[in-house]
Amino acid sequence: MMQLKHWQDPVNGLLGAWLILSPWIAGFSADTTATANMVIVGLALGAASLGAILAPRVWEEWVEAALGAWLVVSPWALKFGGQINAMYVALGTGIVVLVLALWSLSSDKALSHLWDRAAH
Repeated sequence: MMQLKHWQDPVNGLLGAWLILSPWIAGFSADTTATANMVIVGLALGAASLGAILAPRVWEEWVEAALGAWLVVSPWALKFGGQINAMYVALGTGIVVLVLALWSLSSDKALSHLWDRAAH
């Protein structure tokens, strides 16, 4: 049986599903830019987390971190910051995804030598 390397990966997968559904749940599906952003990032996050679960590699965690960072800046980069529900979904989910990905990276035993070297 496969053993899960990071518990954060399935949580990020669930957050990807949330992003895909969020335009309709949070009521901003009429904003096509925000909706497309959430669906595309949600699909990418789901794929990255599934990859991290099935064949763990460090790059998947970096992809998840980049997607989280993108979500945080996307309301301004894509100019949907005026759509308050979309902005809150992007900011809230982006921060959680980013924190979980960085947490996975910092706790990964395979990367611990890099963190130790950077600290000294």
